[in-house]
Amino acid sequence: MEAYRLSRAAFAATLSGQGAAIKGARWNSIGVEMIYTAANRSLAMAEIAVHFTLATLPADYMMTTIFIPDDISLLKLTIKDLPAGWNSFPHPTTTQIIGDQFITDNKYGVLQIPSAVTQGDHNLLINPKHPDFSRISILLTEKFPFDKRIFK
Repeated sequence: MEAYRLSRAAFAATLSGQGAAIKGARWNSIGVEMIYTAANRSLAMAEIAVHFTLATLPADYMMTTIFIPDDISLLKLTIKDLPAGWNSFPHPTTTQIIGDQFITDNKYGVLQIPSAVTQGDHNLLINPKHPDFSRISILLTEKFPFDKRIFK
């Protein structure tokens, strides 16, 4: 399967989870490494666009296509599996507990969760500590210009 990650050029060529660990996010606490990806390019873009205006959007975003072998263990969570308010902003700590446990348990290489930004789409969270992580690879990294109409 393929997953997609939109990131600044300086971070596009590596998969580490260190960026997420610096500040924490919806699915991980500070100090917990996790790689956030999306099941499609449009969702990867939407997940970034919600944080910027056209004036504050950096011009150096790159779209990274990531290969995840089909036999890597995958845990799928649905909306029914998630606590009330999981998709609220700011995010609740209950979602971080779920993501942190996914990393700590280390049973699965990937966690598929519903997107809080685009209903019906899914994010794919990669565990960089999982034994199969070395089999996940970057297929392509390319410049990604945002269409300015998105920010009107």
